Parts: sequence; structure tokens; C-alpha cells
Amino acid sequence: METRQELLKQRIEHYDIAAHNVVPMVESMRHMAYSARDLARAADIYDRMLRDRSCAVIVCLAGSLISAGLKKIVTDLIRNHMADAIVSTGANIVDQDFFEALGFGHYVAPERFKAGMDDNSLRELHIDRIYDTLIDEDELRVCDETIRKIADRVEPRPYTSREFVGEMGKYLSEVGAKTESSIVLEAFREEVPIFCPAFSDCSAGFGLVAHQVGRGKEAKVTIDSARDFLELTQIKLKCDHTGLLMIGGGVPKNFAQDIVVSAEIIGHEVPMHKYAIQITVADVRDGALSGSTLKEASSWGKVDTTYEQMVYCEATIALPLIAGYAYHKGGWKDREARRLARLLS
Repeated sequence: METRQELLKQRIEHYDIAAHNVVPMVESMRHMAYSARDLARAADIYDRMLRDRSCAVIVCLAGSLISAGLKKIVTDLIRNHMADAIVSTGANIVDQDFFEALGFGHYVAPERFKAGMDDNSLRELHIDRIYDTLIDEDELRVCDETIRKIADRVEPRPYTSREFVGEMGKYLSEVGAKTESSIVLEAFREEVPIFCPAFSDCSAGFGLVAHQVGRGKEAKVTIDSARDFLELTQIKLKCDHTGLLMIGGGVPKNFAQDIVVSAEIIGHEVPMHKYAIQITVADVRDGALSGSTLKEASSWGKVDTTYEQMVYCEATIALPLIAGYAYHKGGWKDREARRLARLLS
């Protein structure tokens, strides 16, 4: 068994969509079949929603994406006004992006670890495994503690996850991020709201638990998930049309899709999401949300079926092609920043 230093040596490198023009590849896939043709159509739909100036783009992130090398793609989408709001699992935003912004990293695991043969040994070394990626448990504890420090320094009151992630971005802007790109910091600068509907299900949860215990009977920071939902619903009310780019499924997918129904519940008639793309490897047959089709979502009144596409492909393959295609097609170049966080504030 290698030492900690030997295992935590080769960092995951993040894919750069600007460095690789994938347009010819994706366009050639239109004439193929199966997932290749689906992916090409999804890329066309994303380009179309960026060219539609009446459309606000909501990007959903589920699964372990940032640890896998997709951070710079999401950062570039924010920086180039190709994403107007983000709905994510807490792990992608806190345990992975914010974690790297603090100066820590994710590391390539030797091939044998996919079989899970040495996980007990990893535990003894304080190393956690995400399939074929490794992360330092002791560094994660520093991330937990940093969240506690942020909670300790802000006004003790209920926050939406969007507000608290904004405080994380403010913290990084003050102390300086240790990486070239950070989703949390770039979203803070561009006033792109980030929602984490299950915010406590990650490193943020540990930090907030420590904060609440440390405060004792004094006023505490809490997370108001209902107001989170209301704020995202307000985005739907403020924008003529909306489009979804969903990587994975789970809570972010449902949270974003449901704002159409939420708007109706509070008395507003709004159109269904005009555009929708989902990248997933989940199976539809168990009835779970992650694999449910976008056509099924139309039966709930959430997604229009004119411009929707399921792409059954692993995200580290599909997202670089779809996002890279839209980037190099350039439909975003004169697209104005919506700065939706400012409207919510």
C-alpha cells in the first residue's frame, strides 16, 4: 500500500472548453444514431436557448462532477453568460468547488481502487474515495471548519442556500481563492445565484452543525429551504422563458422543474420550461426522478416537448461536447448578464 503522499500526488485536471473546438465532431454526430445523434440534438438545443434572448438558462448539477474535472466548464458558462442560475447538490458546490478554492485538490486513484479492494486501508490513511478519485479527509475537515467560520461571522438569522453560498463567494473574494477558477467565486462576481436545495447534505451541513452547537442558546444561522424554493420561483416569474441544462438528476432536477408548478400555486400563469436537456445514465424503469424522461415531465406541466432531449451518457463525456459546441458556435457572445442574484437581493 502506498503512503498518503504517494496516493495524493496526481491531481485531477479540469477540462477547458475553449482549448478544443468540438463543433465538427458534434456536427458529424448528427448523422449517426443512438446517443451520438441525441447528443448532437442536445447541443443544438443548448445553442438555441443561448441565442433566445428571452430565455434564462438554469444549469443543474447532480453527481460528483467537480471532482471529476468539470469545474472549469461550469465556471466558463458563468463567466461567458451561458448560465443565469445554478441549482446543485451541496457536494458539488461546497465539498468540491469551494474545497478546491481553499487550495485543496482531488487526485487520480490507481486503477485497482475501482474494485474497492483497499478501502479499509484508505480509511486508515484518512483518504476518501469517489470511484477512481481520491480526496484528503483531513482537508475536508478544514472545509467544514471554514463553513463554520463563515456562519459565525454573518448575522445570525435564516438564510436561503443562495444567500449563504453568496457569503462563501464573498469570503473567497476577501481572502483570495487558491485556484484559477471557482464556481462559487465566479458566481459571486457575476451575480449568478446558486441554489443548493439539500444544502446540509454535504460539508456545509457539518460546518453548520458545529456553528449551531457552538452558539448554544444564542441566535444561529439556519437554512430556509422554503424561501429557497420561493426565490427560484421568482426567477421563473421575472423571466419570459426558461431553459434547463441538467447534468444528472436528483433534487436539483426536480427543484428546477417544479418552479413552473410553484408559480401556478401562488397564482401566476407561466409557460412551461421552453427548453430542456438532461444528461444522465439513470434508468427510467424504476420510476425514480433521475431517470424519468422530459416528456414525462410534460405530463406534470413542467417541460415543453418542442425542444427537449435526453442524453443517456456519462457527464464527463457529454458535457464537454455539449458545452464546447455551444461555446465555439458563439451564440452567447452578445448575450447580456442577467445578474439574477441582484434581483433576489
